[in-house]
Amino acid sequence: MRRVTLFVNGTSKNGKVVAVYGTLADLLSVASNKLGIKACNLYNGKGGLIDDIALIRDDDVLYVSEGDPFVDPQNDVRTTDGLPRAQTDWLTLNIGGRLFTTTRSTLVSKEPESMLAHMFREKDVWGNKQDERGAYLIDRSPEYFEPILNYLRHGQLIINEGINLLGVLEEARFFGIEQLADQLEVAIKNNQPPEDHSPISRKEFVRFLLATPTKSELRCQGLNFSGADLSRLDLRYINFKMANLSRCNLTHANLCCSNLERADLSGANLDGANLQGVKMLCSNAEGASLKGCNFEDPSGLKANLEGANLKGVDMEGSQMTGINLRVATLKNAKLKNCNLRGATLAGTDLENCDLSGCDLQEANLRGSNVKGAIFEEMLTALHMSQSVR
Repeated sequence: MRRVTLFVNGTSKNGKVVAVYGTLADLLSVASNKLGIKACNLYNGKGGLIDDIALIRDDDVLYVSEGDPFVDPQNDVRTTDGLPRAQTDWLTLNIGGRLFTTTRSTLVSKEPESMLAHMFREKDVWGNKQDERGAYLIDRSPEYFEPILNYLRHGQLIINEGINLLGVLEEARFFGIEQLADQLEVAIKNNQPPEDHSPISRKEFVRFLLATPTKSELRCQGLNFSGADLSRLDLRYINFKMANLSRCNLTHANLCCSNLERADLSGANLDGANLQGVKMLCSNAEGASLKGCNFEDPSGLKANLEGANLKGVDMEGSQMTGINLRVATLKNAKLKNCNLRGATLAGTDLENCDLSGCDLQEANLRGSNVKGAIFEEMLTALHMSQSVR
């Protein structure tokens, strides 16, 4: 009768001495019962696979595996409770067609609660699929998996140039590596450029103007030009809707047919500007200076300032024939010597407004508030039919 000593593959502790009888399958069955594993293969001390019971000699030392390759018992790794665990066996992962070779301990030690740890802590528990070379198949992006594997190896987050952090973050979340996901979220937040709310300078804007064909509309909606010097520039047909033009220098600028709807022009200087056909609906020009501006278009296109906030503006000497100032606010404004022929001022707040020397012929002041308004030295008489209060 022959006797052999059996060890679990990769270990040299807690062996079992058994008698050899019957077939190789009988010996594997005995090994399964003695070692508490599902015995599939037998190896000798040099890693040779035994496929015939006749090859076994008396007092041989054999290593029993569950189907995995032979592991040298010198690589025996012990846990803190003293139980043997072969965790240094090498694994090859096929991630999206790219091969990665690492150890089982790398995948399970750093993040023991991750998906990778659960997949490879116990052999074949998850039934992981393998390709023809024995590499474990995982359908994920290799580009984003590489930084995760390096993190599991040495615990440091290192991202090569050109790798999208968001992609690595999604892979970390997929594999359940929470500590790495937290680090990536911080890194992404720190890499985001700060929001730039600085005003556009004259030099920058002139560059935009020169690069734009004359027939193309320049869209400046919502941009910040606060305090910029845009004087004497050709700004025709530009969309400044909701732009910040507060305290801008727009003296003698050509704003013909520009869209300034809901723009902020508070404190801006537009003296001598060409505002023919301009759209300034609901714009805020409180405290702005518009002395000597031309709103009158010979072709009949009327400027529209309906609902605009023009509190305290100085529009002295401006040409505003046919202008639409319906329900606008002109409280405390200076409109001395302005041409307001045919202007629409219905519902306009003209309280304490200086209209001395103005031409209001055929102007519509119905429903306007003229409390405290100054009408001295009028060029034409103001009829009661033009105003009802």
